Amino acid sequence: MRAFASLLDSLLLTPSRNGKLVLLQDHFRATPDPDRGWALAAVAGDLDLGAAKPATLRALIADRMDPELFALSYDYVGDLAETIALVWPAQPGANRAPALSEVVEELRAASRAQAAGLIARWLDALDASARWALLKLVTGGLRIGAGARLAKQALAEGYGKPVSEIEELWHGLSPPYEDLFAWLEGRAEKPHARAAAPFRPVMLAHALEEADLGKLDAAAFAAEWKWDGVRVQAAHVGGVRRLYSRAGEDLSAAFPDLLDALTFDGVIDGELLVRQGADGGVGAFNDLQQRLNRKTADKKLTARFPAFVRAYDLLFDGAEDLRGAPFRTRRARLEAFVAQAASPRIDLSPLVEGATWQVYAAARAAPPAAGVEGLMLKRWDSAYEAGRPKGLWWKWKRDPYTVDCVLMYAQRGHGKRSSFYSDFTFGVWRGQELAPVGKAYFGFTDEELRLLDKFVRENTTERFGPVRAVTATREFGLVLEIAFEGLARSTRHRSGVAMRFPRISRIRWDKPAAEADTLETLERLLPQDAAG
Repeated sequence: MRAFASLLDSLLLTPSRNGKLVLLQDHFRATPDPDRGWALAAVAGDLDLGAAKPATLRALIADRMDPELFALSYDYVGDLAETIALVWPAQPGANRAPALSEVVEELRAASRAQAAGLIARWLDALDASARWALLKLVTGGLRIGAGARLAKQALAEGYGKPVSEIEELWHGLSPPYEDLFAWLEGRAEKPHARAAAPFRPVMLAHALEEADLGKLDAAAFAAEWKWDGVRVQAAHVGGVRRLYSRAGEDLSAAFPDLLDALTFDGVIDGELLVRQGADGGVGAFNDLQQRLNRKTADKKLTARFPAFVRAYDLLFDGAEDLRGAPFRTRRARLEAFVAQAASPRIDLSPLVEGATWQVYAAARAAPPAAGVEGLMLKRWDSAYEAGRPKGLWWKWKRDPYTVDCVLMYAQRGHGKRSSFYSDFTFGVWRGQELAPVGKAYFGFTDEELRLLDKFVRENTTERFGPVRAVTATREFGLVLEIAFEGLARSTRHRSGVAMRFPRISRIRWDKPAAEADTLETLERLLPQDAAG
């Protein structure tokens, strides 16, 4: 457990991707089975112990510490697991520290009541760092800046294997992955691909900058709209149907209505969207979010937000692998494939005609629907290559929207930000009051974070647990310029609107709070069908 705690601690404090890769590789080489396999599962998000809820942890610490003292400590630290790890009373002579495999195996076999006793016993035996790792493990809240994609890349680079091979095997493997490590280390044959309709690693695009236009020939590229949904891979192979995210996460259980419509035999790359209204237009991303991150979907939800795939590419036509063919060939095959499928849940991504940068720029500036983020540009002669090959595919997104908001609330962050107020809620004027419209926790430098934190501490007006309300009146308040990708109606927000990907683009120390934008300004940015 201590080795796992050290790994988590190092990952959290290492900002660079390459540094995290080295840490994972070193851990996998130095740690024996099955501990390294359980560590891999935890980092990849494939370990669901379901052993402890926040209420369980609060009950445990309530037996060991004065509740008022704990409340003050939690208020300062801002993270439940970290607070308990720091204040848990030491127990001289406590049992030995458990191995990671021991923790996982005992918790998987324990009832919830038994789990509480096990966790308390292990907390007694561990130091503060290992206690934090244990609590993050059992609550499933690692938040260490590493996930499945980085873990797979670490395995590929550490053992000299193509990451595409690991990704295609992944859904047929299970923790603690002893057969995977045996193959990687040359001790056994490659594990049999047990996953039916396996995930195929996707091809990604580079962001197109204005400076790139003069270096590229528009006639060499096909252009299509970039829709504001979720990139997916829809597969029907050997009678088995699967829906995967671009990272290889299996989304099938959340979209049974779409799965039923995958009557074709092949693999499609496309965008997951939902229908809206009687005309069958594309719903806002906020509508799609009602379907995401669910283990199941009931009939009411599927009827209200019917899902479909807008097809971009064809990877397999039946058993024929088309990934090595040029995009021009795959596109022609895709058009015939979608026409033959004749499914209301599968449609074809339309191409943008023109083949000049002037035409493409005009299309990008005036898209045909609110759900379009910009353009995708794909070389006609490009094969479908896993990863992000240079120069073949580009994404040319629309410029973000910006609006001036007033800081209303702040909360401490997690990990290395746990000592700073770094999660900020902001609002716009609705009459004489502020209506909260979003929350952002990035877009600023470390120096700006220190200044924001200082502002919050010096201008706090109320406390709500770990949250601080700050002075936000027409006479005094901090204005934040917020950039965002889109806007949608939302019944979950008091303002009635929800921002897509909000981030702080500038801190307007110079601007009076009274001059921040109004809710009417935001509402004018809503798509016409949503605003009506």
